[in-house]
Amino acid sequence: MERQRYPRTTKGDAVSPLLLDVVAGRSTRLRQLRKFLAGSVIASLAFSLVLGSARGTHAFVSRSASPKRQEAGETDWDWTQLEPSRTLQWHRCYNDTYDCARLDIPLDWLDPSDDPQDRVALGVIRLRASALDDYKGPLLFNPGGPGGSGVAALINRGALLQAIAGRNYDIVSFDPRGIGTTIPRIECWDSPESGLIWDLQDPGVVDAHPGVIFDNFARATLLAQVCEQHPSSRLLPYVSTASHARDMLEILHQMGYEKLAYWGFSYGTVLGGVFAALYPDKIERLVSDGNVDYREWFTHAHVNFLRDTDKVMLAFFRYCHQVGPSRCDFWAPSPQAIQERLADLLDRIREHPVIVPASESGPSMPQLVTWSRVKRQLSTTLYQPLYMFSNFATAAKALEDGNGEPFYRLSPGNFISSVCSVDGVPSDRPRLEEGNADAFPAILCADSPPADDTLEIFAKFVDGLIDISSSVGDVLALFRTACVGRTIRPKWRFAGPFEGNTSHPILYVANIADNVAPLISARNNSEGFPGSVILVQNVYGHTSLAAPSACTAGYIRAYFQNGTLPAPGTVCEPDYYPFDTLPTTEAGDELSVAYRELSKANWNFQPKP
Repeated sequence: MERQRYPRTTKGDAVSPLLLDVVAGRSTRLRQLRKFLAGSVIASLAFSLVLGSARGTHAFVSRSASPKRQEAGETDWDWTQLEPSRTLQWHRCYNDTYDCARLDIPLDWLDPSDDPQDRVALGVIRLRASALDDYKGPLLFNPGGPGGSGVAALINRGALLQAIAGRNYDIVSFDPRGIGTTIPRIECWDSPESGLIWDLQDPGVVDAHPGVIFDNFARATLLAQVCEQHPSSRLLPYVSTASHARDMLEILHQMGYEKLAYWGFSYGTVLGGVFAALYPDKIERLVSDGNVDYREWFTHAHVNFLRDTDKVMLAFFRYCHQVGPSRCDFWAPSPQAIQERLADLLDRIREHPVIVPASESGPSMPQLVTWSRVKRQLSTTLYQPLYMFSNFATAAKALEDGNGEPFYRLSPGNFISSVCSVDGVPSDRPRLEEGNADAFPAILCADSPPADDTLEIFAKFVDGLIDISSSVGDVLALFRTACVGRTIRPKWRFAGPFEGNTSHPILYVANIADNVAPLISARNNSEGFPGSVILVQNVYGHTSLAAPSACTAGYIRAYFQNGTLPAPGTVCEPDYYPFDTLPTTEAGDELSVAYRELSKANWNFQPKP
């Protein structure tokens, strides 16, 4: 089908200067929006997928629900002023920088109904192309999760994605079912305060102390009951990834296109893989970055995802030793000595947590740095070694000296000090949020077979993960409990086969060692799609965004613009390595600067305890 252009207005076309400023780091408007969206979350959803241990589910966002508001004229845009429509009706939004729409779609794609109770209002957002001479249409992207907000992600970093893929693309995203501006929204608690109080009862990482594993398993069972009794649970049979993929197809059709251009990160690779398997003849371009193993995800196995985790941990010891004591505060005479030093610190903190006193520069009330908090922060650090290794080394050295303030400053969002500032929004009203922690288990369990875990099975699973990853296998063990006690089953669950002769080959992007999406996952996924190619980045951490690479950015740009694929076996080097001093100015060509800024953005791939 020939690509169709949509009507343009003079006002709508005047976007290009803003985009140029964004890449150059000069846009006040986008800076304000980024600051606004960052809220209390610290850049540091795992698998976008890792579960926050406090809830037995993935909790990668603050419980403040919606991001903190900064400039009313820039961010206080009300989605309720848009009436949902069965056709995509765009309206200028967020100070006329974007187009927003609320698309009225069936709750059940297998049995559509006109009953208002059986409809979903999908929040969709677009950053228009500014280079129209070779206009290529929409490029959809998903930031990860499941539970991540595509709307918030596009506001936060859509212009950077566009700078890499090409300004002749519209960048389009949406909040998947149950999340953010899409209603009804999935929720487990009647108020956000209740959720925070639940979080405060967190028993810690499963092997923090004897008996904690039993508490975690019981909490997971109780949380499942609470979530399935909430009024929003009527949505749960209709939130599988298959439904999200069909929603994405509907957006595509509403925009006048038959084939998809798509860029998915972390869980977004699952969404892209399902779309490619369901609709292989509708692939125009598909970049799959930070690959979750399709088969593991849909069989609820969750073992393979840790295969490279300890490789990333060992990289910390190696790089710290390599750069020396002037650049790594946790230095020791050998990588093995650094490893032993960290093990000694953890043993000491398990018995003697470090007190962080209340202060003007620290928390508003005294806090404890416990073994579980250090382990969780260690897990978070492995997502972005380039930006986190040095800070973690400094915080660890301070903990040795009994000083917990550097650790607190590293992750203040992980310390709950108040339940009074929570901004609650009813589940039937759209809200702008980085993501929805309650949506993660709902979507995961809709994709999984029925859960039949017993405490004994879970304990054996924990032991297996610790055997695979001694560094953080215990932190990530609660991934398995997300579906414990869940009884509501999906109406439409796609579980493969994950294969197909796509109309254009898929580009898989994978790091040499990814802490939650190992290189082997990309290889497994690629096997089902003939002609697909894996571009390997010689980087540690989650997704190619763990470290900027002009090489990687160039291949992604060429793929989206021309459809060209790198030669099999291509490996890209990063522009920087852990403990390097990063530039403070926007030096370099536009593509390099854009990828560097994109890698620094708040992607929320890490868990929020």
